[in-house]
Amino acid sequence: QVQLVESGGGLVQAGGSLRLSCAASGIIFSINAMGWYRQAPGKQRELLAAITSGGHTNYADSVKGRFTISRDNAKNTVYLQMNSLKAEDTAVYYCAADRDWYRLLRYEFRYWGQGTQVTVSS
Repeated sequence: QVQLVESGGGLVQAGGSLRLSCAASGIIFSINAMGWYRQAPGKQRELLAAITSGGHTNYADSVKGRFTISRDNAKNTVYLQMNSLKAEDTAVYYCAADRDWYRLLRYEFRYWGQGTQVTVSS
């Protein structure tokens, strides 16, 4: 089993920045792909960014150029640096992980965290 714990959410003004962290523990060797998705009230969940253990990344068009995903394999932690935040970025942000990259991209990931709230005031 793998446990994922997110941190770093909060309230920020539009145009500001936040950095989310997701620490993984448990059977870490089973994890290749890690990513972040969000879900706002009344909206479908959206996969924002994903990264492999080798550093390959993928981004949703809605966050390209504003969000950056990174990973510290030694610390089993993935980060999401969010810049130029907008009110529409308000959502609960979740960390996700899976052994398989394509399962992650298809929202079929095996592991996910409890989420952290991000609120952007306009």
